[in-house]
Amino acid sequence: MKRSRFSDSQILAVLKQAEAGKTVPDLCREHGISNATFYKWRAKYGGMDASLMGRMKELEEENRRLKKLYIDEKLKAEIVAEALAKKW
Repeated sequence: MKRSRFSDSQILAVLKQAEAGKTVPDLCREHGISNATFYKWRAKYGGMDASLMGRMKELEEENRRLKKLYIDEKLKAEIVAEALAKKW
């Protein structure tokens, strides 16, 4: 997955500036981001503080790891089933 140029605290700072009344086009120009990026951040991180954002990232990482484990185990089960089907 592509790593963001912006840290969690920078993203929160941009969102807080928007809440304070700064216009979205001005924010985007100032920080070098697109409107789509801003609205994606707002949809994902809007209303969060730094601790919630950190916890969400931890959960996303754990979810990614568990999905990988599941895929590995499913592949092993398919290989065993295929081998057993060929034996009989």
